[in-house]
Amino acid sequence: MTAAGPTTTPVQTLYQNLINFVASQSPGFTVLPAGLIDDITGTDVGALITIDQARVDAINSVTPFGANAFILAQLGAQFGVPQGVAANGSVFVQFSGPPGFVFQPGFLVGDGTNQYSLQDGGVIQAGGTSPLLLAVSTNSGTFAIPAGTVSKIVTSVPSAFAVTVTNPEAGTPATTTESVQDYRARVLQAGLVTVTGTPAFVKTLLGKVTGVQQRLISVNQLPGGWQIVCGGGDEFSVATAILQSVPDIAALQGSQLGITAMTAANPVVITTNLPTGFSVGQTFTVTGATPTAYNVTYTVGSIAGNTITTTTNGTAFGAYVGGATFSPNPRDVVVSLFQNPNTYSIPFVNPPQQNVTAAVTWNTTLPNFTAGPSVNQLAAPALQSYLNSIFVGQPINLLEMTATFQNAVASVIAAPNITTLQFAVVINGVPATPAAGTSIIQGDPEGFFNCSATGVTVTQG
Repeated sequence: MTAAGPTTTPVQTLYQNLINFVASQSPGFTVLPAGLIDDITGTDVGALITIDQARVDAINSVTPFGANAFILAQLGAQFGVPQGVAANGSVFVQFSGPPGFVFQPGFLVGDGTNQYSLQDGGVIQAGGTSPLLLAVSTNSGTFAIPAGTVSKIVTSVPSAFAVTVTNPEAGTPATTTESVQDYRARVLQAGLVTVTGTPAFVKTLLGKVTGVQQRLISVNQLPGGWQIVCGGGDEFSVATAILQSVPDIAALQGSQLGITAMTAANPVVITTNLPTGFSVGQTFTVTGATPTAYNVTYTVGSIAGNTITTTTNGTAFGAYVGGATFSPNPRDVVVSLFQNPNTYSIPFVNPPQQNVTAAVTWNTTLPNFTAGPSVNQLAAPALQSYLNSIFVGQPINLLEMTATFQNAVASVIAAPNITTLQFAVVINGVPATPAAGTSIIQGDPEGFFNCSATGVTVTQG
């Protein structure tokens, strides 16, 4: 075994090993005629070469790259990719029933004659129907698949769940037998994501959910578990992607939004570690607090940053000790999924939107420079695009904004000629400044930035 993988043993080494072994067993073999010894060793070494090459080929065949047809089929079965189905007849089916009912890959439906196996699985979404899900015939015959004919549930479904299926459009009949080369490519693709690790696998499956934005996906490691932040898409589809990709759903954690202080006053003032996103007049419930008098439902009277002034008189509540939490946490989405025969509760964080504006002031010492309006027109959309491309939980980088500005206006004015460039950033109506000693403006660690078409103003001054 070398750095390049398994290699055959040199012929001279096989020969010498054979001679050494014979000598250890029968030291007097040298009395035999030299021609007879050469004849026997030549035959034996030839057999050893064949055996040694077979051993190397067997080791190399356990990967999809070098597997023979038999081993490739075994690897495909491990990855859940049956051979031949890519060329069999296929049809898109849609299920109706209670939201949260999960269909695993391999779930069978039929038309009374032929059966079809779901390829990626799916879930019934909030509207009571699933997306169109690809199902492939379990046999290779060529036959028509008219619309509305795939209406039978083959895989057992508990009687308590009224689930139906149909194919809104006609399916695609079988074509030809799948080649080994095509199958090898599918097996490689199926195994690629699963070997990259849990965070990459989670992000890949979430990114396939319709409506989910890639920049609003984040998988964060927290003490004792994982936090998944996902914005957009149907909540049942998002939860199903998480269920399929996370090895231990018991390790999933929700938002880290928490209560840090409560006042025994009239009214009660609540301080949080992150903005709640509540609005005036909205109600929320607190649980787990000590003293327990704080465990009541509150109405928002006003909000200033991370401070909520309620309408509740708490003068008799006593000094706050700790333990208070929001019930439920306003940032958490908790979805109940039924995957026969079990029910799972899947939490994830819906990222809050942070509205951001930026006022940019620039200038140049170039005499008689008259292209100022062009600079303003070029820079504003480029900066807006940058702000709207920042991934969830990530900060605004003023150095990136500087580079974005310079690149956007390069056709009008060169970077060395820009002698003044200042940014005034406001997040949710509050002026935001960089952290000390940095050019980084931190936002909500679970939120994302949104800048409107008029959110960036650029002026020469």
